[in-house]
Amino acid sequence: MRITKVKARQVFDSRGTPTVEAEVHVGSTVASAIVPSGASTGIHESLELRDGGTAYHGKGVTKAVANANAVGRKLVGHKYTQKDFDGYLERLEGDRHKHLFGANADLALSMAYCRAMAQYHHVPLYRHVASLCGKKRIQLPVPAMNMINGGMHAGTRLDFQECLLYPKGRSFADMMRTGVEIYWDMKAALKKKYGPLATNVGDEGGFAPPFDMIEKALLFLDGVVKGRAKIGLDVAASSFYKNGSYKLCGKKTDTAQLLRLHERIINRFKLASVEDPFQEEDFVSFGQLLAKVRNKCLIVGDDLLVTQTDRIQWAIDQNSCNCLLLKLNQVGTVSEAIDAGLLAQENGWKVMVSHRSGDTEDPFIADFACGIGADFIKSGAPCRSERVAKYNRLLRIEEEI
Repeated sequence: MRITKVKARQVFDSRGTPTVEAEVHVGSTVASAIVPSGASTGIHESLELRDGGTAYHGKGVTKAVANANAVGRKLVGHKYTQKDFDGYLERLEGDRHKHLFGANADLALSMAYCRAMAQYHHVPLYRHVASLCGKKRIQLPVPAMNMINGGMHAGTRLDFQECLLYPKGRSFADMMRTGVEIYWDMKAALKKKYGPLATNVGDEGGFAPPFDMIEKALLFLDGVVKGRAKIGLDVAASSFYKNGSYKLCGKKTDTAQLLRLHERIINRFKLASVEDPFQEEDFVSFGQLLAKVRNKCLIVGDDLLVTQTDRIQWAIDQNSCNCLLLKLNQVGTVSEAIDAGLLAQENGWKVMVSHRSGDTEDPFIADFACGIGADFIKSGAPCRSERVAKYNRLLRIEEEI
């Protein structure tokens, strides 16, 4: 089980932006992993190291690649458990926000090693992750499918970032069929009402029609869904928050007004979830909304929590959320992501494993979601190969189990 070789390289994500791929050799076993990248990011996320300068408009990752290769040379000849492997990376960093090597360098190594060990032991990756979590039962997550893009993921006037669906069905394959059929129906309805330009898609495969108000978007989507799925929202409120207030539809909106808006649309459209309803430091307002809708709707923390256990614990202590959005590259190692997910689960929260808007063909999060027993996986629309790769992997896992 000794590591015999480590190699990192610069490759590209779904936006054509450079990212890090790492390859780890354990004996004769070879496995690789590619790190995704977000556009709407929380200020407390671990560092995604970029080169700066002129190449790729400063977005190159050759420094992170060099760091991964340098760390890789230290790893060769040694054998580790996943916890020890990740712990070694964390000790080298000396900073949990990964300001030395970059979370993109660390996570590429961590994911590749996790996959290599699964292959070495001849077990599926999801079962290997389950063993790391101390879980015996494999659970397939419900897909959370992007239908309408707004905010930083589209060039429209819609301030809220995303309307998504939780399709109904008795199996994952059933839910996929429902979600795909709704997606097709949505495309046809948008084309009929707004013309073919309205069926252009955003970074995550959702449509980007000319809606300006969130209630108009939800009303249109609800008319297409017709009870076949539950609807959720990703507000990404930090993206339109500045100098102590929010700006919605070009108008200044205070926290109390935004709270009333959330409560109104949750009740009107029977929303299943609302993600990041307030800016990323406002634990109190998250808690106020949760207190009003606790039994009706999930209040999901993404920018608020950034998959960091200290912030999750703060939210637990203040009753701010009841669902964690888990993104591996927000922390930088597989073990830290597992710790975050287990902390949420142990406190009665739901867990939603998530892609990033700049994602890749690597379906690692599909296996990870099954292994950790996530309730949901947020992987975009049933469109664009980097999104569908995760759904196709889950279909194969369902067949196996």
